[in-house]
Amino acid sequence: MTVLHITNGRVIDGTGAAAVDRDIVTVNDEIIAVAPAAEIAKAVPSDTLRQATVIDARGLTVMPGLIDAHCHVTFDDVQSNDELFFHRPPALAAVVTAFNLPKLLLAGVTSMMDPDTVHGIGPQVRDAVEAGAIEGPRIATGVQALLTAVGGTAGRLIPDEGEVGYAAVVNTIEEMVTTTRRQIKYGGDWIKIHATGSIPTHKGELQVWTLDEMKAVCDTAHSLNVPVTAHCRSASSTRDAAKAGVDLILHASYMDDEALEAVIESGAAVCPTFTFLANLADYGAKVGAGVGMTDVFRGEIKATAEKVRAAYDAGVPILCGSESGFALTPYGHWHAREMEVFVNEIGLSPLEAITCATKNNAIAMKKVGELGVIATGYRADIIVVDGQPDRDVRVLQDRSRLRHVISRGNPVNLDRPWPTKNRLPGEKVGNWADEILTWERAALP
Repeated sequence: MTVLHITNGRVIDGTGAAAVDRDIVTVNDEIIAVAPAAEIAKAVPSDTLRQATVIDARGLTVMPGLIDAHCHVTFDDVQSNDELFFHRPPALAAVVTAFNLPKLLLAGVTSMMDPDTVHGIGPQVRDAVEAGAIEGPRIATGVQALLTAVGGTAGRLIPDEGEVGYAAVVNTIEEMVTTTRRQIKYGGDWIKIHATGSIPTHKGELQVWTLDEMKAVCDTAHSLNVPVTAHCRSASSTRDAAKAGVDLILHASYMDDEALEAVIESGAAVCPTFTFLANLADYGAKVGAGVGMTDVFRGEIKATAEKVRAAYDAGVPILCGSESGFALTPYGHWHAREMEVFVNEIGLSPLEAITCATKNNAIAMKKVGELGVIATGYRADIIVVDGQPDRDVRVLQDRSRLRHVISRGNPVNLDRPWPTKNRLPGEKVGNWADEILTWERAALP
């Protein structure tokens, strides 16, 4: 039996309530008591308390472990779609995923939802973590994203049929239903629809699923008690996804009044995932990405934030996701940034933003009432932070501020070196040259 007694801490419980001084006692993977220090002996049997390892949180903030509701843990911080689809065979993807997973724990992320995984390995990764075969946070996962032949954000890299990387191409309602059932059979916690896609000859993402097609997937998944999420980067796709019964809408970009009304009426949750766009806008030029596109990326946030705030005010659950797994959102670095964006762009208070990343994000884990809150009976996922994130939520982005991470009731070793590896043969795209060698270019000094 593992017993922990966190004492003298300033507790943010994840519900939006103000921080209070409380002691916390956990037994194995359960919080069994949350009470003032003077009363903890009354709340916990004396023989249990005698067995406890004491964590002194004096001057520190104690709060639920972070939950990332949109994290692509099998992608491996890829720099291009070409790498993602054609340089990650299944065995390599699985091994590197196991290598990367501890980075999330080291960043205070104790749970995550991965909506689509390369080669559909998500359920196997989840099961390996739960069995203790590899170290990582709790995982809820999809298998592969359902795409029509129009594709997703990878455009023409998506085949007209079949599977590649994280994509399963479905072209008829019959295929959509069959694939949904198959993914549930093989362990998918979620079904993902890629409702919008990029076409080189069109600006922005187009809606590439009809309302009836999305409804067929939702009806099939719901009949088997599995929720559906959808990537929606347009107003019409957000509206139709909500009407079709999608449970969690990712991005909801450019949401308009009609889409907002549909989301409110449907009861769907929204995970804007602004972090990827914010990183492109604010830091992309530092790594040679997004040159000249700052206004576009920041503009998408601005165009969406007002309606996300209106949804929040109407009671729509707003979730925090980082879309970690890409070169602009590497594992272990940006999982907490969405809260900062929520404060700056949506106008939430730090406490409200923290609730989005903890209590609300339990929706993505399918564990509402079990995760994301520090209260008796909840799972023992807890972080101890040097700072006051309810005043400045940015402190949660600084890993050096983490004093303790407790996952499933067990302390995570934070003293180890940050995981690093060399490049594996063939994992990166090899360009012949950075520019075209014309006769004129050769003549230049």
